Amino acid sequence: MNYITAEQAVAIIKSNERVYIHTGAAAPQRLVNAITARHQELIDVEITHLHTEGTAPYANPAYAKAFRVNAFFVGRNIREHVSETNVQYIPMFLSEIPLFIRSGKYPIDTAIIQVSPPDAHGFCSLGISVDIALAACEVAGKIIALVNPNMPRSLGDSFIHQSKITAAVYAEDALHEYPATAASEVEIAIGKNVAELVDDGACLQMGIGGIPNAVLQFLTHHKNLGVHTEMFSDGILPLVNSGVINGKLKTKHPGKIVSSFAMGTRALYDFIHDNPEIAMLDVAYVNDTSVIRKNKKVTAINSAIEIDLTGQVCADSIGTEIFSGVGGQMDFMRGAALSEGGKPIIALGAVTAKGISKITPTLKTGAGVVTTRAHVQYVVTEYGTVDLYGKNIAQRAKALISIAHPMHREVLEQEAHKLYGKCW
Repeated sequence: MNYITAEQAVAIIKSNERVYIHTGAAAPQRLVNAITARHQELIDVEITHLHTEGTAPYANPAYAKAFRVNAFFVGRNIREHVSETNVQYIPMFLSEIPLFIRSGKYPIDTAIIQVSPPDAHGFCSLGISVDIALAACEVAGKIIALVNPNMPRSLGDSFIHQSKITAAVYAEDALHEYPATAASEVEIAIGKNVAELVDDGACLQMGIGGIPNAVLQFLTHHKNLGVHTEMFSDGILPLVNSGVINGKLKTKHPGKIVSSFAMGTRALYDFIHDNPEIAMLDVAYVNDTSVIRKNKKVTAINSAIEIDLTGQVCADSIGTEIFSGVGGQMDFMRGAALSEGGKPIIALGAVTAKGISKITPTLKTGAGVVTTRAHVQYVVTEYGTVDLYGKNIAQRAKALISIAHPMHREVLEQEAHKLYGKCW
């Protein structure tokens, strides 16, 4: 493999191209910086990606003539700029993005990725991020790869042959890490309540952050859990090491931890490296509802920004202000609901950091409904768990008020009476 500098590699990118950047902790910061440094000589380069870790200097409004961003998920590195002239959000189920890319409706001129060094047969691995990266690489006219021995060699759908790489840069850069923080008292209470819903033999889907990690802490005495999830982090490692997570009862990929991308610490990346227990697969497959439902007792744990008294879940915006994205929440909420013995769960703190209730009479104006009232079932806060499935509007309101913060319940009851007084 012939290696060149980052500056030489990004020189193949031309004005008016669409450029894909690798997801999450796989985002190659060295190449991101190199393409941004060309802002004076490029015009209207469209950058597209899911959430990415590290900095995203191309999103700076000062570079709007050179770059515009179309993101399928809004991370913190572009959040302050979203909806500005050069940074926009594309709402789409995570499961559908690879299909959209492969359809030819969203051609990729250049894919910028980070991979492991080639093996004896010339295959590099996409490592901790297969998700939509595989589809982007399949259709891209050019591929620029940061070849990094710190990228784990994951197994599954992750391989790309070195002959497909147009320009390669070698660097031993540290991967972005996402260390877990200590769970708060509220997260611990929510985690305990959610864990009580998890049956032995359940197949878990969880994200990253305080609540998922808190849930995992309370599963140490469970038996024969499996994992089929769009992403995972360090929180599963103790349960894998103790044998609680073994996947032996899974219908699809028994014994395997199935995922599409991962973000965490170096310990997680070392765990993934060359591990036959891990299957990193295309997110079009991982998040396919028809695949998810084939496992029994799928327990999908997702979060929300707010939920109204009818059960509508907003998870991607604060009013009209885009905060994150649709992601795979609906893929797994629906997949879990259709799974035999499955449980779709929305877990959220009862109030914001400012004490504002997350359980609201109505969603904020412009708020995005990610999980509809027809799809929502279990809702969990630090004050308890309710099951909204099969309940009418008034019953839902009463149930949700019962797990709201006590200081907000009276006002919520008053508002519910105004809205649903005839059946209250």
